[in-house]
Amino acid sequence: MAPGEKIKAKIKKNLPVTGPQAPNIKELMQWYCLNTNTHGCRRIVVSRGRLRRLLWILFTLTAVALIFWQCALLISSFYTVSVSIKVHFQKLDFPAVTICNINPYRYSAVRHLLADLEQETRAALKTLYGFSEITSRKRREAQSWSSARKGTDPKFLNLAPLMAFEKGDTGKARDFFTGRKRRVNARIIHKASDVMHIHNSKEVVGFQLCSNDTSDCAVYTFSSGVNAIQEWYKLHYMNIMAQVSQEKKINMSYSADELLVTCFFDGVSCDARNFTLFHHPMYGNCYTFNNRQNETILSTSMGGSEFGLQVILYINEEEYNPFLVSSTGAKVIVHRQDEYPFVEDVGTEIETAMATSIGMHLTESFKLSDPYSQCTEDWSDVQITNIYNATYSLQICLHSCFQAKMVENCGCAQYSQPLPQGADYCNYQQHPNWMYCYYQLHQAFVREELGCQSVCKEACSFKEWTLTTSLAQWPSEVSEKWLLSVLTWDQSQQIKKKLNKTDLAKLLIFYKDLNQRSIMENPANSAPEFQPQASRGPKNVSLMTEMPQTQHAPRKPAPQGVVSDRLQPLLGLKTQARGLDQTETWGSRKGRG
Repeated sequence: MAPGEKIKAKIKKNLPVTGPQAPNIKELMQWYCLNTNTHGCRRIVVSRGRLRRLLWILFTLTAVALIFWQCALLISSFYTVSVSIKVHFQKLDFPAVTICNINPYRYSAVRHLLADLEQETRAALKTLYGFSEITSRKRREAQSWSSARKGTDPKFLNLAPLMAFEKGDTGKARDFFTGRKRRVNARIIHKASDVMHIHNSKEVVGFQLCSNDTSDCAVYTFSSGVNAIQEWYKLHYMNIMAQVSQEKKINMSYSADELLVTCFFDGVSCDARNFTLFHHPMYGNCYTFNNRQNETILSTSMGGSEFGLQVILYINEEEYNPFLVSSTGAKVIVHRQDEYPFVEDVGTEIETAMATSIGMHLTESFKLSDPYSQCTEDWSDVQITNIYNATYSLQICLHSCFQAKMVENCGCAQYSQPLPQGADYCNYQQHPNWMYCYYQLHQAFVREELGCQSVCKEACSFKEWTLTTSLAQWPSEVSEKWLLSVLTWDQSQQIKKKLNKTDLAKLLIFYKDLNQRSIMENPANSAPEFQPQASRGPKNVSLMTEMPQTQHAPRKPAPQGVVSDRLQPLLGLKTQARGLDQTETWGSRKGRG
């Protein structure tokens, strides 16, 4: 008789299951405990005395809990990964370098577009703070702002009124344009309240925004009048520039020949032809060196400043917009060739009359995807449309998500980000109250109420350049006269003026030394490792040191010139390879993020 039939016969013989004699749960448990080979369960039934039974119940439950605990540890330890750090000593590809003037457009080219806005800004400043127009520059003396459009109804101050609140009084405010007090029936939202506590000890300045039907209004206040006026000006500036064609904006910004005075790379002279135009909505014409559009990616043969990128930039402070930007200089970002340069987020500022040296160290990081972590290899498992012509990154995903929410909720796209397909940039003509919708949506985004932070994932692999910046005065006093004279002569076709040192900035970007650090990850365990020892032969034992959690990736074959040996931790982590000291460190960490 088969084993299964024997069990069925035994159950039928000892335990009837039909009719009025059917057993209850207690009898079933007694039968199981008497017939199981689990000794603890059997002892619970056959033991005499309550104390013995309680002890056996306690022992049995403890053993079951330990079993479940060990199973959980076994499952969690299966997703442990090994982390390796490798140092490559070899010739390195030079990254892409994007350079932008902090001032996006020449003031002389955009002055006619911003004339009304600047007139109202100056009038509001004079009403509240009492100072007159700025007349220190020759280009501003050519036009009398005080007499321009006198008596006309203010357009920008009507769309978003600037007002000042006295200490502790939010019911009344002083209007920036008329200077009169007015009653305010709107929600007061302080822009710093979600981040830090501000003691309302002085007059605060803000502006009012309303919904499409003007039934819902909010006043956004700032602890500084400077912040309020610059934010108010920036909103109207974006509205004006959103209605200008891309071709016209490129012509109003700086050309490559105008921005780049000299260029030198890896001991070889270069010029504006080695830079690719990249137009940024808020920074105008930017130029990328060693862009992916070039036929070949340049590499550097040596470390040190003499073998990197050296450029002299013409900043031209005279053409700066006084209300849009309050600093002078340029912004630089180092990135991969297929990566979008987020100048506004991670750009490094360089100042005029200075030589800025930026030394780089390259770290290439990889990480295992699901089930070891929640990173993504590409866009396939992220339900967000990429509006950037670049490879995936967490920043791109978040900006794309917010822009999609902007189009969905406000009916238009925010000006500082790329335009989604089929959408238009926000402007007063088509979307009169888009600013109120934008502020409401941005607050929800910061509070993580839009769902973008939960949908977007970290990239599994990326390159990171660790930058070290140092400054030196440039040019020196003894070389200033001849150097500026020669540069003025070189730029005589593009610049119709004599250069001075506050118009120029020198930039050096280079690898400190030619080594690349790779942080990689591979599974520490596999299914055969959890089989009985006899079934899989002897096990190799290796010493591993604990490492902090880092970014990782599947193990790849070690490239030429790289040490890869699991026995290195036992040997002091050093070896000689091709005449170079190279190091590899091993560690482990838990998976799942």
